[in-house]
Amino acid sequence: MNGKSLNYCVILAGGIGSRLWPASRVDCPKQFLDLFGSGRTLLQRTFDRFARFIPSDHIFVSTHRDYVRLVREQLPQIAENQILAEPIRRNTLASVAWATTHIHRLEPQARIVASPADQVILEEEWFKDDVLSGLDFVDTTDSFLAMGISPSRPDTGYGYIQAGEELPGRRIARVKSFTEKPELEFARLFMDSGEFYWNTGLYLWSATTMLAALHRLVTDYPDDANLDGDGLFDYFSAMPNLSLDMGILERSYNVYVQKCHFGWADLGNWCSLHDDAPADPEGNVLLSTDALLYNCRGNVVCLPRGRVAVLDGLENCVVVEQGNVLMICKKNDAAAMRRMMTDAKIKLGEPLN
Repeated sequence: MNGKSLNYCVILAGGIGSRLWPASRVDCPKQFLDLFGSGRTLLQRTFDRFARFIPSDHIFVSTHRDYVRLVREQLPQIAENQILAEPIRRNTLASVAWATTHIHRLEPQARIVASPADQVILEEEWFKDDVLSGLDFVDTTDSFLAMGISPSRPDTGYGYIQAGEELPGRRIARVKSFTEKPELEFARLFMDSGEFYWNTGLYLWSATTMLAALHRLVTDYPDDANLDGDGLFDYFSAMPNLSLDMGILERSYNVYVQKCHFGWADLGNWCSLHDDAPADPEGNVLLSTDALLYNCRGNVVCLPRGRVAVLDGLENCVVVEQGNVLMICKKNDAAAMRRMMTDAKIKLGEPLN
């Protein structure tokens, strides 16, 4: 890139990915897995995507301290100070606040895009254009910008953003409301209304806008804190355990949504993964897995390399093996999956978080 870039990226990679258990485990969550057999993990693919148009030394990875080794192994090209190791588990508000404060100290005029590490983007050139135009928008408007996608189905596993009137000449509108994972009836109403967009979890802001919001909405926000050692622990302990949406965006007036078309999927759970991953003619999704399927429809199968699934008459199930666990469950029954995960972890002695 020519000249000095003011664009920065924060990749959020600290979650434990419990909804993709047992493939995603506490010691190696989904962001560090190559679910599609591409040769690159979800974290690596996210880094590659942004490195096409943001300087690699401006890309930071926020993760829990337990995963620093995995980040170093998978992204050896980034410097140690680009890995923001969180001392305790907090929601995304603490992560983005710390990252913004850190980046602001390096570049007070920074424009920042924050991205989860576990997404699929289908049209990367359109993605680049949307992010760059969004960064220009937040730089000149003192605002927050969410990236939204028109829903293709009434998915209850995604968050939704209600858009107001579009700004003249832009695919950007002021946000009217956020709704997190609605019931199916509401998801259908949202989709039919044409006012709602899937919340991708991709957000953009300038460093000055975020810091002003933190001072306004987080009591005694310590932006001058010592962010090393015990100081960082105290900083995270003092931050509310809230998401960025609840802590800042839902309480701010200057929040907009950009209507994007880059093709997006969130790998949040097995059902949404099935809906967005490539499937065979019978709707079976094989995640880097060898399988012989007979009279099978609508399944997700994920086995370790070297294992072969031979299945007959299975419909709408998840078949996942990882380590010492094999799970077979109806893919639409999220409650049953959570129950099995909890029971198995207690009996096997694996930590719950």
